[in-house]
Amino acid sequence: MSELLDLPLLSSGKVREVYELGDDLLIVASDRISTYDVIHPTPIPGKGAVLTGLSDFWFERTTAIVPNHLISVTEGVPDEVRGRAMVAKRLEMLPIECIVRGYITGSGWSDYQSSGRVSGIELPEGLEESQQLPEPLFTPSTKADVGHDEAINFEQAAELVGDTELTERVRDAAIELYLFAAEYARGRGVILADTKFEFGLDSAGQLTVGDEVLTPDSSRYWPLEGYEVGRGQPSFDKQFVRDWATASGWDKSEPAPALPEDVVVGTTARYAEAYELITGEPLSAWLERTGGSI
Repeated sequence: MSELLDLPLLSSGKVREVYELGDDLLIVASDRISTYDVIHPTPIPGKGAVLTGLSDFWFERTTAIVPNHLISVTEGVPDEVRGRAMVAKRLEMLPIECIVRGYITGSGWSDYQSSGRVSGIELPEGLEESQQLPEPLFTPSTKADVGHDEAINFEQAAELVGDTELTERVRDAAIELYLFAAEYARGRGVILADTKFEFGLDSAGQLTVGDEVLTPDSSRYWPLEGYEVGRGQPSFDKQFVRDWATASGWDKSEPAPALPEDVVVGTTARYAEAYELITGEPLSAWLERTGGSI
């Protein structure tokens, strides 16, 4: 993707490229998809547009809780990446991932089964898989440049940040963002089981949300219809890809295999459905508004 833009490339990750745009940044979400931290060669059409459109949707609705880095999804965005890119403020990012869990699932469920705790937080006995927690948990993790992030407790997070009071503000903001989004999503027939935020400080030292927010890549969304405690739930993310990769016999090392057409189609539909359910509009409306295309 970097060859499409005559801009200095600052970083390239599994999904996003970040370019220098004067004093600001241009953040482009690709259609790439990965499992087990390895990128598959087959893109998911429209995935980058879903990630950018949903982030824009939530950024607009949560500014009263905490400021965010979004400047524009149209002004200053080059034509070739419209619909999947945003102009954003530069931030000094904090060195932790800020995960909020409202339900016991995933790695949190595994930790609970083995220890009765999640990130050092003791939980009531007898919880079942996918059960709603008594209150949302702030369960931070490290940011790993290579490999997997590691779960840490609040004290370890504060040590990494270097400021306990700032870490408390981050925790409180993350939980408030989760509660707002979870209530909104539930009204749209979607459960927000857990999510991840990234925070930074702007040039004035103000706490600011960066990266993406409340997308299927950073969040675990479940359909409310059919939700049942005691088992895993279907989710609006790369579940089709993950299930296929797990069953394919691939050894989880590079290179990742190409994806079959039915997996691509199913995953594309799942991402688009998440956008439509949450925003109340089809993905085509977002693309028309921003001048983007798939």
